[in-house]
Amino acid sequence: MAYTSGIRFPCVPSVYKSPQSNFNGDRRSISLSFFNKKDSFSRKIFAGKSSKDHDSSSLTVAASEKVLVPGSQSDGPSPLTDQLETPETVSEDSEVLKDVDTLQMEDNEKVEIEYQGPVSSSVADDDENAQSEEASVPVQERVSTERSEVKSEVRQRSIPPPGSGQGIYEIDPILSSYRQHLDYRYGHYKGMREEINKYEGGLEVFSRGYEKFGFIRSDTGITYREWAPGAKSAALIGDFNNWNPNADIMTRNEFGIWEIFLPNNADGSPPIPHGSRVKIRMDTPSGIKDSIPAWIKFSVQPPGEIPYNGIYYDPPEEEKYVFQHPQPKKPKSLRIYEAHVGMSSTEPMINSYANFRDEVLPRIKRLGYNAVQLMAIQEHSYYASFGYHVTNFFAPSSRCGTPDDLKSLIDKAHELGLLVLMDIVHSHASNNVLDGLNMFDGTDSHYFHSGSRGYHWMWDSRLFNYGSWEVLRFLLSNARWWLDEYKFDGFRFDGVTSMMYTHHGLQMAFTGNYSEYFGFATDVDAVVYLMLVNDLIHGLFPEAVTIGEDVSGMPTFCIPVQDGGVGFDYRLQMAIADKWIELLKKRDEDWKMGDIIHTLTNRRWLEKCVAYAESHDQALVGDKTIAFWLMDKDMYDFMALDRPATPLIDRGIALHKMIRLITMGLGGEGYLNFMGNEFGHPEWIDFPRGDQRLPNGQLIPGNNLSYDKCRRRFDLGDANYLRYRGMQEFDQAMQHLEEKYGFMTSEHQYISRKDEGDRMIVFERGNLVFVFNFHWNNSYFDYRIGCLKPGKYKIVLDSDDPLFGGFNRLDHNAEYFSSEGWHDDRPRSFLVYAPSRTAVVYALVENGSKRVEAQN
Repeated sequence: MAYTSGIRFPCVPSVYKSPQSNFNGDRRSISLSFFNKKDSFSRKIFAGKSSKDHDSSSLTVAASEKVLVPGSQSDGPSPLTDQLETPETVSEDSEVLKDVDTLQMEDNEKVEIEYQGPVSSSVADDDENAQSEEASVPVQERVSTERSEVKSEVRQRSIPPPGSGQGIYEIDPILSSYRQHLDYRYGHYKGMREEINKYEGGLEVFSRGYEKFGFIRSDTGITYREWAPGAKSAALIGDFNNWNPNADIMTRNEFGIWEIFLPNNADGSPPIPHGSRVKIRMDTPSGIKDSIPAWIKFSVQPPGEIPYNGIYYDPPEEEKYVFQHPQPKKPKSLRIYEAHVGMSSTEPMINSYANFRDEVLPRIKRLGYNAVQLMAIQEHSYYASFGYHVTNFFAPSSRCGTPDDLKSLIDKAHELGLLVLMDIVHSHASNNVLDGLNMFDGTDSHYFHSGSRGYHWMWDSRLFNYGSWEVLRFLLSNARWWLDEYKFDGFRFDGVTSMMYTHHGLQMAFTGNYSEYFGFATDVDAVVYLMLVNDLIHGLFPEAVTIGEDVSGMPTFCIPVQDGGVGFDYRLQMAIADKWIELLKKRDEDWKMGDIIHTLTNRRWLEKCVAYAESHDQALVGDKTIAFWLMDKDMYDFMALDRPATPLIDRGIALHKMIRLITMGLGGEGYLNFMGNEFGHPEWIDFPRGDQRLPNGQLIPGNNLSYDKCRRRFDLGDANYLRYRGMQEFDQAMQHLEEKYGFMTSEHQYISRKDEGDRMIVFERGNLVFVFNFHWNNSYFDYRIGCLKPGKYKIVLDSDDPLFGGFNRLDHNAEYFSSEGWHDDRPRSFLVYAPSRTAVVYALVENGSKRVEAQN
């Protein structure tokens, strides 16, 4: 099925002009180029040993040790011998990659480093993470500078060897009852590591598939390789050869890898100009098919056309974006601002990477978040899929700009001290046959499982075969590509629940019974892939963050791989948002304080979570945001400060603040907010779409391709005459409070009161005491709350502050002194005023302790 969504706005519309000259055998006569520039860039390619067949029945191995090119002989050396260098054998103990920190002179002059070989440009590791083993892949660097003395620091990054995998049983003894499954899983993982070491030279080499497949530029020309075992013949076509299918015929090796080498033109220019449109034409079991190369780095859709075009993207050195700023260190606690670049404008349009960089990033920084999570980065032909039906996995979405524009955005975020996480989709792929991987070589079992196992009926998408060798290479390399090339700081892995189970979590109500996680319904190949990708990321990029979207509660999910876990840093705590929606459908009188507490704190020991009250899911058409659940249509008429608020508005604003704060206070070690929800965005998200007729004949009406609901009205949150402003100010105060006190990651957490009658919740986190009064009417004077430490306490956050749209019922200059004596199982307590529907945070003031001692 080919996805279409109407009008597209490509970044450079002028590039779609038709060729002005005819192909005459000399590629220099083709003037059409995406940017009409010549590219003199050349580099030497390092690739590992290719895979050989092995005995594992769960794997499909498709790679070769010897690659043939046109004119080469099967029993002689390949002309690529000078381009492909086999690395030394990687030690089984570890795989080590040396890296060179960005060099700077003492006077801040820049130092250019030219890398030869597969050196990551990202350096974010600490000395304690560096390994002392010798690097298996040598690094050569040439430093060109006018000064003879520079300071540099060479560090080593390594992928640790598999451990014993037994640590999970010490962390959770109940897992011992499922040792057979878990030991089998870990044994399969260790076997994969051994196979990759044996046939590919190690996981580090294996994850550089983009240096072997796709378009590889060298000093002498361009090599193009593609894995398509189902194809009967293949040819590279594009602007460079006037789309002549007979001009550049590819050859196939025994593993189904097609290849062609295009030598440089006589004047030394590249045979394919930068910006040229390219495709591969294959004779497949399903007929003749023109496909965008699977490893393409950029693709665009011409105006008025349905299919996308692959773009050969290799700009000249002087046009490539050069990162200027170091990547921030991983913060102790994550405060994530989830964002979609395309819909981040206040205007009904597709926003650009450049506008997001200049307008939205400073907003995120000002609000107090320390990470931005970007959705819909991987190219997707159907805009309304929210980026989750990926067609080109290595290409950033062209709707918002060029690859270099995206790099500029990420660099600016780093300058602001923001981590940039990518919402990566490895759980499934678009069903699109025209532009994506589906039926790429004419078979449905190429990258995916065949038959029903390879199709997700709810998402209408294809499901990867994680037991296939080349699928592992593709996905592992994809994860590394975004970290290496674009300097992303980590990932939020989408749809992990769907990956880990053959039932994909559909129509499953997980109860927490361990037998639901460890049995025949578990896709062990998929779980092992997740272990491998976490190994890769944490080994080569120690500062990178991985978050898994899992609704099932899989035990060991956030335990290190060496201990037998899946290896994620955080689980996305999805149950919290569902609980709030469940409660918002009820009256306040029916809310249970214990139920709220249980949902917020129900997480596994030593497994960190990212909590959120609502994400993009709740903002989509067909669902409701918390603000809309609370205030409904009154948001359209009664949010102006010059008009009296309705009871619904007063209730909604008060509870909106309380819900966000208690979620951040108790829900996990990280916090996430979808853009616009910080001020209670009044509109849902509805992507531009036309009418759609389902296979059963049912007509789903569109919205006339409107962008009106596919934007974010940041102007509402900034307007000082609207009540949205107070909700946004509260969110900002909440983030800065966490930044100052670090309460989300404090080891001290104690819930001292959950009173169903008073509707009160009191808990400690760090040196802060949180007091929530969820009662719709009752306010309490001289309400005693327990505390651990003696001293003076002061209000540091008050949801009833007029700045936040509150009623100013508390005196912020008041001081609260603790008194000795047990209360709510705490050794001390102090008295407060707790207004209805208000959340107040009290902080211990250390210098008040002497006065308390004197009083006592």
